[in-house]
Amino acid sequence: MKSDAAPQAIVLAVDDAPETLSLLTDILENAGMTALVARNGVNALSLISRIAPDLILMDAVMPQMDGFETCRRIKSEGGLPHVPVIFMTGLTDTEHVVKGFEAGGVDYVTKPVEPDELLARIRVHLMNSRLVQSALAALDVSGIPLIAVDSRGGILWMTPESVKLLSGSAKVAPEEEEIWRAEIAPVLAQIHEKKLSKHPLRGTTSQSIFASYIGESRQGEHLVRLREASASSEEDLLRKHFQLTGREAEVLLWITQGKSNRDVAEILGFSPRTVNKHLEQIFHKLSVENRTAAAMLAVRVLTAN
Repeated sequence: MKSDAAPQAIVLAVDDAPETLSLLTDILENAGMTALVARNGVNALSLISRIAPDLILMDAVMPQMDGFETCRRIKSEGGLPHVPVIFMTGLTDTEHVVKGFEAGGVDYVTKPVEPDELLARIRVHLMNSRLVQSALAALDVSGIPLIAVDSRGGILWMTPESVKLLSGSAKVAPEEEEIWRAEIAPVLAQIHEKKLSKHPLRGTTSQSIFASYIGESRQGEHLVRLREASASSEEDLLRKHFQLTGREAEVLLWITQGKSNRDVAEILGFSPRTVNKHLEQIFHKLSVENRTAAAMLAVRVLTAN
């Protein structure tokens, strides 16, 4: 009979103190988890290249490579951007707590660790991580070409459709990914400056792809949608279908993405009063009374094309 129980979680503990590793191993194994251990950051990076843990417990203060740098490298080089990292530290001042979160950590516990509290935090973050992985799996089968990038334009993950669109195949060559990194970074930079809602990607095998910034999915993770420029743009689809002006189509598109009137004004460089005037015309042309109804009609058009 097949069990519906969740698979045994694999937790990596990274600490330069043998007694701490021994204690953590006992806590994890008594809770039915598989414990992996590493005495330093270098060993941790080597280990995760062979076995991917579900969660990492990271000592903040270690010789040679501290926990903050180890975490950054795990996230950027180790291919594990979504694996939660919980810092263990005696450093409780705000500066070190913030440093841990900036490095990519999701939580921290103070030493000496309290077993029940540690296990409670581990279970919460394991559950959240599994929810994220389920959402990513849903995106993979959705057929939507999406890329998640960090604030510097570094690629965190991509849906299979994005890989196919950019490379023409299901495999990613390292040199291609470097080109994508260089091309996607300006998208975020320009969006943050409120200049453009889309940016052409000229360094790919295809010259007819552009990227549109969707928004921040969670802290430090930004979603970018890819689209072939040869296809009608979303603004053009809305403009032609509803007989809108170009500006009205832009406003309506941002409304469908959940932006407030003030957000739209900042993005497009309008005054809020101008956005309200465009919305009045949009409501009239779509024969609706509010932004929610207008957004619903627009989404139906966009998803049908």
